[in-house]
Amino acid sequence: MTTGVVVAPLFVLPESSQAHRVSGNSDEERVALDGAIAASQAALETLAGQVSEEAADILAFQLALLEDEDLLNPIHDAIAAGRAADLAWRDGLDREIAEYSADDGDEAGDAVFSARAADLADLRDRVWAQLHSSDDTALSPPRPSIVFARDLPPSRFLEMDPETVAGIAMGDGSPTSHVCLLARAKGLPVVVGLGVSLDDQMNNVRNDHVAILDGEAGRLILNPSPSTRDAMAQRRTALAQAAEGLAAQAARPAAMADGTPVSVLINVDHPSVLDGIPASHCNGVGLTRTELLFQDGPPDEESQYASYRHLIHWADGRPVTIRTLDAGGDKPLPGLTSDHESNPFLGVRGIRLSLRSMAVFKVQLRALLRAAAHGPLKVMLPMITLPEEVSQTRALMADLGRDLTAAGIAWAQPALGIMVEVPVTAITAEAYDADFYSIGTNDLIQYGTAAARDNPAVAGLARADHPGILQMIRAVVE
Repeated sequence: MTTGVVVAPLFVLPESSQAHRVSGNSDEERVALDGAIAASQAALETLAGQVSEEAADILAFQLALLEDEDLLNPIHDAIAAGRAADLAWRDGLDREIAEYSADDGDEAGDAVFSARAADLADLRDRVWAQLHSSDDTALSPPRPSIVFARDLPPSRFLEMDPETVAGIAMGDGSPTSHVCLLARAKGLPVVVGLGVSLDDQMNNVRNDHVAILDGEAGRLILNPSPSTRDAMAQRRTALAQAAEGLAAQAARPAAMADGTPVSVLINVDHPSVLDGIPASHCNGVGLTRTELLFQDGPPDEESQYASYRHLIHWADGRPVTIRTLDAGGDKPLPGLTSDHESNPFLGVRGIRLSLRSMAVFKVQLRALLRAAAHGPLKVMLPMITLPEEVSQTRALMADLGRDLTAAGIAWAQPALGIMVEVPVTAITAEAYDADFYSIGTNDLIQYGTAAARDNPAVAGLARADHPGILQMIRAVVE
């Protein structure tokens, strides 16, 4: 288990080449792109068969994109119009990356889309390298080293020999990116966002220069002095001892200083994040975001049922809350949400989208009803505005339950609750036939103060301690 601090030589990862290639006619360019895509697909499929389930799920998104006609058709059209294959590919992927990045905000769920933008960049660079006959993606440290890079895409990290990566230092990147998630799962310290300091140093650093990577403090120390090395060795020992102490307390019930018990429930973006986390360390799952399951298109009933059942079995009798699809607004999903809404935050999102996409919603509700037979499940509806949205969902669940009974399939009725994100819902909470309430403060503040949470120019208005916001929360509690 890593202490978060490592002393090791550097391995400087060169940036992907941006050189243009000599292009042919449109037919030749189409063949070149198809060949690069096929080679990339084969490499990703091979890699997916060698890594963990969590890592394979990340690669599955890239594999799905390589077959996505909505992505590929405009690129093929550009080639037919005379654009070189590499430039057409880069332009097409850059447009997708911009779309995923545009609405990245502060809510934890938005990190999913930021990570997807990084995955798209990873795929862009892989096919680009194939078109340029480059083997950059195969580079790996020759011995245990700190990988020092502008950026490290997840597939490139997975291709490296895990025995040779002691830690990762990046100029760009986000703590919630997929490569950080994968590295942490392996116990590796990671520092991201070194930015300008890395720009100044990349050209002056050579492989095998010794460095200290301090994942706890977010620092990379180049060419440390003997005294700094000694200090870090002592700090590593102290961190290891502290980690042992924390591990011993992890399963103890949480309480305030006066002994008042505190219920600790975790948030889950995907069931795979539970691997290696004992359920005894918490009181259950307070929110499961199902958006990630829909990234490659609406999943079928069996795959959803398997994911929800996995969560419930992991919780081992503790309550699990699963939110139905919360797409729209700042969480677009290809094929489900509209690209042409003038104000997506006030548009078809959350329960509004589900009730308009009835076939997709019924599949999710059937999977949830079946999963509820395996343990205490709570289903939460997002973006509720009208009491009828709850009653309509209850009626749907009742109809689907009768269908499951007729088919001889086990099911149970989960508790049905709502997210309180809309001001009118907060001030009339008693009007909703809800078994429980969850206050979504990000949106409640946004709508209550008329200050978009993705617009820094009005960030000063979106105050959580505004008396009006506190009054709405008090109304829900009462």
